Amino acid sequence: MEPGPWGVCEEMAILHGAFLLASRLVQPRALSELRKNEWPLVGPPITDALKEIGSRCPSPPQGSLWKKEAVAIVWAKVLLPAPPAASLDQEWREDAFFSVGRMIPDVNHTVLFELVKALGEPRHFVQLLLALPHAVRRNELQRLVQYVASEMSPSDIRFLLDVWWEMMRHEEGQEDRTVSTFSTLVHQHGGESSPDDGLQPPKRFKGDPGSLSGSPAATSLLMVLVEGLKETYRSIAQPRMKCCALANLVELLSAFTELAAEGSPLPVTEYLEKVSSVVSLWSSDTESQYHNRALDEQVKEAERSVSFSSLAKLSREELFVGLDFLSSLLHAWGVELQGILNSSEDPCYESYRLLDALTAFRKNLVCFSENGGLSKDEMHKAIELPQTIEDFLKEISTSQKSKDSDTSLVSSVAMTIIEQKLHRHAEMCSIFASEEAWVFSNGWVDCLVKNKELFQKPELVLKLLQTLVNFAKSCRDREAREMQMQVTKAIVECYSELSLPDKNQVISGVLASWGGAGLSLNLQVVVEGFQEDLNVTFNQITKSVSDEGLTRAVASVARLTLLYPEATVKQVCSLAVVNLGSHQFLAQILCSLPALSFLETHDDPGRPRSLVVRCLKEAVWEKLSAAREKEQFLEFLAFLMQPSSAAPLVSPAEVTKAFVLPYLKSDCAQTELSLQILSKVLGIQSYPEEDWIKSCHPFPLLLSLCRLLDGYTKYWHQPRDQPFPSLETKDLVLSTLGQLCEVVRPEAAPSPEVWVQSLAWLHRKVASLDWTVGLRLKKFFGDHFKNEVPATLFEICKLPEDEWTSQSLPAYGPGSGLLAWMECCCVSTALRETMLTLLVVNMDNPEEVNLFSKGFLVALVQVLPWCSHSEWKRLVHVVTNLLERQVLHVPYTLEYVQYMPLLNLRPFAHSLQLSVLFLRGFQLLCSSSCSSWLPTEAWLHVVQLYCGSLTDLLSSIKSPAGSPSQPPEARSPAEEVSFVCIQMFCHLLHVAAMLPPDSGCGEPLVVVALEILSQYEAFSSADKSPSSVLRRANERHFLESITDNVGDQELRGTLLQKLGKLGA
Repeated sequence: MEPGPWGVCEEMAILHGAFLLASRLVQPRALSELRKNEWPLVGPPITDALKEIGSRCPSPPQGSLWKKEAVAIVWAKVLLPAPPAASLDQEWREDAFFSVGRMIPDVNHTVLFELVKALGEPRHFVQLLLALPHAVRRNELQRLVQYVASEMSPSDIRFLLDVWWEMMRHEEGQEDRTVSTFSTLVHQHGGESSPDDGLQPPKRFKGDPGSLSGSPAATSLLMVLVEGLKETYRSIAQPRMKCCALANLVELLSAFTELAAEGSPLPVTEYLEKVSSVVSLWSSDTESQYHNRALDEQVKEAERSVSFSSLAKLSREELFVGLDFLSSLLHAWGVELQGILNSSEDPCYESYRLLDALTAFRKNLVCFSENGGLSKDEMHKAIELPQTIEDFLKEISTSQKSKDSDTSLVSSVAMTIIEQKLHRHAEMCSIFASEEAWVFSNGWVDCLVKNKELFQKPELVLKLLQTLVNFAKSCRDREAREMQMQVTKAIVECYSELSLPDKNQVISGVLASWGGAGLSLNLQVVVEGFQEDLNVTFNQITKSVSDEGLTRAVASVARLTLLYPEATVKQVCSLAVVNLGSHQFLAQILCSLPALSFLETHDDPGRPRSLVVRCLKEAVWEKLSAAREKEQFLEFLAFLMQPSSAAPLVSPAEVTKAFVLPYLKSDCAQTELSLQILSKVLGIQSYPEEDWIKSCHPFPLLLSLCRLLDGYTKYWHQPRDQPFPSLETKDLVLSTLGQLCEVVRPEAAPSPEVWVQSLAWLHRKVASLDWTVGLRLKKFFGDHFKNEVPATLFEICKLPEDEWTSQSLPAYGPGSGLLAWMECCCVSTALRETMLTLLVVNMDNPEEVNLFSKGFLVALVQVLPWCSHSEWKRLVHVVTNLLERQVLHVPYTLEYVQYMPLLNLRPFAHSLQLSVLFLRGFQLLCSSSCSSWLPTEAWLHVVQLYCGSLTDLLSSIKSPAGSPSQPPEARSPAEEVSFVCIQMFCHLLHVAAMLPPDSGCGEPLVVVALEILSQYEAFSSADKSPSSVLRRANERHFLESITDNVGDQELRGTLLQKLGKLGA
């Protein structure tokens, strides 16, 4: 049975029998009258009974608990008076101690003290003593001192010194059930010992100064022990006991007074060395009580011996009483101890403890005396004693002052502290993880594997990794590799249990130590099988793309990143591009690991670069081919720069330097993608570093965009074997230039002077480009420079000379004013409106209007092939504006009309004029005079612009049809729209017929033609007039006859098929 809240049990019966036998042996007197010299007669039955109980216990610790139980029961019997006979009937019901107490005869303190001595368990005595009420514990300790001083023997003195030592080593909060039961019992009964022990309060030591008789300071438990030593020290003869007594006193004065350094425990390495030294001494000292104990028990006790707990500190008065006594003891015993210590080859634990305590105490005392606040007498004592200690220590040989422990013992002690989770085991883990001298013994590996949970801290994981790498560098045999695998697995398991912020801390440490290669740089065991692990992990991740799977995915990627960061990041980047729809999920994973924002220095510390950007560049940049891949790459990159709920992983500056600056050249295959990236970068809002653009050479970047625009002015004359961004990309260049001009502000320059110099530099560079490029920087240049345009523009515009200046350009001779004007209209919406406002045409002069209209058509044809989609839209707006203002004269002929239409076409006049203007433009463009002007590749672009305008025109003619200017009964708007659709269809077929046969423009023409026919069908079907059926039949026949004349067989066949379905 386990010892418990005291009840009658088999073990208690054995103890009961032992006490009955002891009572008979001492008759006719009672055990409550036992004298010290009678214990050898009555003690053996009691101790033998406890040995028997211990032998029945399944484990030694349980046997030790029964010893404590026995001491507690005896002590309770001493303290608690027997109940009067009249109350027995009530006591057995209410008193938990009643049954057990009745089994033990009345005893006195002699039985208690001798029992504790015989059991050799001063720790049990101290635990129970400190569980007593304050007044009772002091009285009990005083009784012990009195008992030891009476008929003194070496074992009594040893017992007193051991109790003293245990009191200093006592740890609060370690009370077990026995101590708690004992404390509760005594507190309930207000236990005071019987005065019939024959023990009186202890006498004061009269031969020594500083007696505290009558002083409040004498109430301190520790001072009771000091007073006890004063009464017994003359009887101490053994050198070991003298060392122990002195060590007790010195440690008491060091740790339990104001000399103790507050909140500054020993450094953990020094602490480990001390514990190891103590264990080493006990192991080699056959007289030590701990000599034959197991290592874990030795370490536990050694830990308690080098760190003291929190008993109340002595007062200043008590401190100086103790200092006086220590000084007298050193004078009394010093010479004898010096001789004995120097004659001994190996130090014993007591001598080691004394010399170590004196060395530390002397330092503390010197610091104490230097801090001031002492009286003259106190200062004298505080200065004199360190000198006495120094004189004593300098006569001791060095071999006695320290005990060096071998490495294997120190490592074993550290591992025992960790495995048993003893005091300061957490700090010990740090030493264990980084002490390379211990590494990779079987014990080290086993300790790590068994205690992984203690190493689940980022700093410990990093230390273990560093130790692992260092070991791998020095040991490469097969056995070492197997150990590496085992240790790597254990470390990864520790890492896997960390929180995500802690994992990031570890990844940061790995990158700082070994760069992007991480552990793979030095650990071959990491590289082996890594690619397979990588593939399997990411296959699982890409199959479970969801918010729920994000946490698991981040944990998996974090584990791979720990082992081989750059390989993991490259895999993420590759999958983000090729795996449809997973790019944002993968970007979220990377952004969950902010440690990957690591900047590599490589061979150029002054120019760090982003690990993620490098991995992107190496893994996917040169491999992007499909449009979908480029799109996913762009979105992936944008998310890394601006994630929804995390810090950016890459900065706009890093992205610009890596993917934009080297590629903004007209002959580079990646130019278009770089432009898209730059546009994304410039579109990022509220980036933490607002002036990031300063590090990206903003003015050369502006110039690069300007040069690209300049290249478009010669687009159709560029060598076809050289890559150049398509005309579809021109709008992207224009919008990106506008974005960049918004971002690059004067505040980005170091000073206003530098800003002006930079503007002047850019203006000089742009002056060598096409003149329209400078106009695009009009807003950026501000008032620093005038707008420079061809001189002929002044002939048709009223340009303010304070803002505009002319330049002589050979390409703009007489009559080119409209061409320059139209190119200005293409630059921007604002400049287009300005040009429309400043245009001068004398409407009162018919000849001038005719000349203007003819010149306008020629200029339009000249500009058209070089227009981007946005520029062409601006020009179409210009045409519409001029038609509405009737400045532009475009006569409409009825060449595709069989009969005079009796319709209201006024709402559609401008639409019809615009369609005719497009036709006239193609007639000019396809004429013999212009036949060799455009290369074959240009025709498709021109036709695409034309078809786009027709599509817009189709959308616009619905509006007049829905807003009639006449009452519904007077007209049918559907008839007018049908007529306009027929005209546009005929114009388109006319254009198709004029195009060069190898122009490759069939597809856009077919699409728009079918769209026109669909709209015609919708409106003509809506016409419910009586003649609508006949009219539709006539119109279908007309359209079929026109279509029959189309030369392109494919176009003709498709359109006839569509016409055949009309009205079916």
